[in-house]
Amino acid sequence: MGDRVYHFVVGGLKLFKRQYDLIGKENLPQTGPAVFIANHLDSSGPVACCCSIPLRMHLWGMADLLDPGKASAVMNSYFTEKELHLKPPLSTWFSYLLTRITVPLLRSLDCIPAFRGEAGRQETLRLSIKVLRQNKFLLIFPYNPSMQRDEANGIEPFRPTFTRLGEMYYAETGECLRFYPVAIHTHGYLMVGKPAIFNPLNPVGLEQQRLKDLTENTVRAMYMQQEMNKQLEGGNLSGSRTVKRMKNSIRSLDDTR
Repeated sequence: MGDRVYHFVVGGLKLFKRQYDLIGKENLPQTGPAVFIANHLDSSGPVACCCSIPLRMHLWGMADLLDPGKASAVMNSYFTEKELHLKPPLSTWFSYLLTRITVPLLRSLDCIPAFRGEAGRQETLRLSIKVLRQNKFLLIFPYNPSMQRDEANGIEPFRPTFTRLGEMYYAETGECLRFYPVAIHTHGYLMVGKPAIFNPLNPVGLEQQRLKDLTENTVRAMYMQQEMNKQLEGGNLSGSRTVKRMKNSIRSLDDTR
């Protein structure tokens, strides 16, 4: 049922939401399992990914958004007041009514709850491995909202939890998991890069850091490359300082390969 609901919802969203131009379609995997790692771009990020990437993906979602007793407060804080700019008490009532729809919808999509705390993270990883072992795809937005966004691209530093999937999947299957970086740009572009592949020969801690840095820096670099392209097209890229900052962000990718 989850697959049918997913395709129905995505088809409906395509009718009402702005379509993103997919760049790097040739990098998409032909078969699973694989993990897509993307910048969040607020509420539009998950929608953009699901509507632009022609694969059935299982999303990591904030656990509280899947909990009927907690979803309303979280929706109010992260979406209704932040993005819709509604004020109490209207925002409170709107969030309550909205989550009467979103909670059962997200559950029907077989979203994986992203729990907090070590025990919670272990459960999230366990559920994720179960999905991956069925040769399916995961979509994860590992941003850390407590960290400051990069002024140049609006991307927060990534949490490293997702990197543990590499070692866990290898331990159970002997296969190296692929992590595909995805950059969602505010100008309506979605870029998919070449995958970072788990390397079982590296020490665990070193490999986790490598995967985290490589995917994060690739997402940032793709975003900045597209930003530079748009600025050049519009003739708005001025000042050596701006150009240098963009180029440095792109070149930083080489430091983690």
